[in-house]
Amino acid sequence: MLFLENIKLALSAIKANKLRSFLTMLGIIIGISSVISITSIGASARAVINKEFEGIEAGYMVFMQDWRSQEPFSFEYRFSWDDIEALKSRFPDDIRYAEPMGFGYSSEVKVGRLEATLSLNGVGADYNKFMRSIQIIHGRMINQSDVDAGRENIVIDVEAARHLFNRENAVGSEFTADIRGRERDLMIVGVYETPPSIFSGMVMSTSYECYVPATLLMGRDQRARFIEVFADPDKDPVAQAEAFLNYINRIKDKEEGFYMYQTADEQIAQIDTVLATLSAALGAIAAISLLVGGIGIMNIMLVSVTERTREIGIRKALGARTKDILTQFLIEAMILSCIGGMIGTALGISLAGLGMSAFGIEVVIQPVMVVITVIFSAGVGLFFGIFPARKAAKLDPIESLRYE
Repeated sequence: MLFLENIKLALSAIKANKLRSFLTMLGIIIGISSVISITSIGASARAVINKEFEGIEAGYMVFMQDWRSQEPFSFEYRFSWDDIEALKSRFPDDIRYAEPMGFGYSSEVKVGRLEATLSLNGVGADYNKFMRSIQIIHGRMINQSDVDAGRENIVIDVEAARHLFNRENAVGSEFTADIRGRERDLMIVGVYETPPSIFSGMVMSTSYECYVPATLLMGRDQRARFIEVFADPDKDPVAQAEAFLNYINRIKDKEEGFYMYQTADEQIAQIDTVLATLSAALGAIAAISLLVGGIGIMNIMLVSVTERTREIGIRKALGARTKDILTQFLIEAMILSCIGGMIGTALGISLAGLGMSAFGIEVVIQPVMVVITVIFSAGVGLFFGIFPARKAAKLDPIESLRYE
């Protein structure tokens, strides 16, 4: 009963000074809402990244020269077609796809008065079978004859087709693009689309991903810096990658560590680690405002103790123990903090939802984080309420009754 009576007294004191109580809670509200929104946005971004990788067939890995080594990226260290064919022949049951990987080649193109930037990716035959996010809606994907002959064929994004040709089905249309400093007349053999993602709204409206035969981007030397591989999805990807890497080192006559690989799981883990670290760092910075809010609570509670000195004296004169006074003021501090925590939680979830909806992303709320932040806010109220509560509890009843 006494506990409930203390809660009623605390709520009455808060209601009696609504504006002051709100300003006291403001630091807690800002801190909690910042932590909740930042961690929720981070969790949402990580969920989106994981979803992006779901469009990649299992067993994905890339081989390259180790960028951490001191060796320069020389022509002789690149991968030839013979290297790739040797790798396929050595592991015929484990490798489903192994082709040179070319990316990052941008070309400005113009069709009539319309201009666009195409980001060209060199791929092997039937690449869309392994990259499930590439959905052919008109025409076909790059095939083996395109790769073997190095044909000047291209598969473009449906948005690029709409932009440059004012129609979706642009199969058979041609345009000129600059590839390795040479003008090429490319023919569109396919149009694809990808499911909407977080990255859709971040790319320039006139920049589009397109696919051409890998041989077209390899140049005269027909060597590549990367090999893209899809291995057996039912086997351990790391074990397979290690076996492939050892064989590559042997045929290239290089010591262990000269070449390296990255699997899809490693790429996901790296991105996840970066996002988690960034979220934690930003959340920690935002949590500093909780301390500021706690100091605000302590300050206001000290003022409250001074204002209610006579009330404390009367309660003590009527038999209230030091413990009762201490409990009363601690409960009041914790209630202020908890109310601020609940408001901050609701505000943080709302802010995260609005931020993610701007990109068309479903917000991910972590219930554990919500519980932790509310408990932490109550802890802040308890910690910073102890000093004012002790001061109130130690007041001499006679001196308190004399206070005006």
